[in-house]
Amino acid sequence: MSEETRPPDQPAPAHPPGVEIRLARPDELARIGELTAAIYVAAGYISPNSGYILRLRDAASRAREAELLVATHEGEPTGTVTYCRHGSPWAQLTVPGEAEFRMLAVVPASRGLGLGEALVRHCIARAREDGCRAIRLSTEPMMHAAHRIYRRLGFTRTPERDWQPQPGVDLLTYALAL
Repeated sequence: MSEETRPPDQPAPAHPPGVEIRLARPDELARIGELTAAIYVAAGYISPNSGYILRLRDAASRAREAELLVATHEGEPTGTVTYCRHGSPWAQLTVPGEAEFRMLAVVPASRGLGLGEALVRHCIARAREDGCRAIRLSTEPMMHAAHRIYRRLGFTRTPERDWQPQPGVDLLTYALAL
């Protein structure tokens, strides 16, 4: 079965040696927050002057109020995502019975290792463990690599849920039925 057709409930190929996905540890939170903000700024997703940068840097709140996941490669944090159950202050799209994830980021030097997909698969598995019937996400129109991951894993666009967190910031939404 090809990467393009593998359903989300089937395991991804094994991670490269030295890759681990787990909850972020307290001693990593500041670094993960800075890493997330730096990735978003470097990719042009946000301005370094954006107020959203404070939310990206706030890994401690994400770890306390949601699940902050980190992908490490050879012991170094190389990617992160925040998994949110319905009711979390970080959940923006969910209704009861749903979960979402946000702030998916992989350092440029580690792209191509499958870390983004592995982090998304981890969120899908967590949503299933939580008994959710769907998992959702918001994404910017320019995040094309992430969109490819979402489509490959079976997520579909939900344009009726698209939204603007502030004027001029348009977010697309996707969902995966579980």
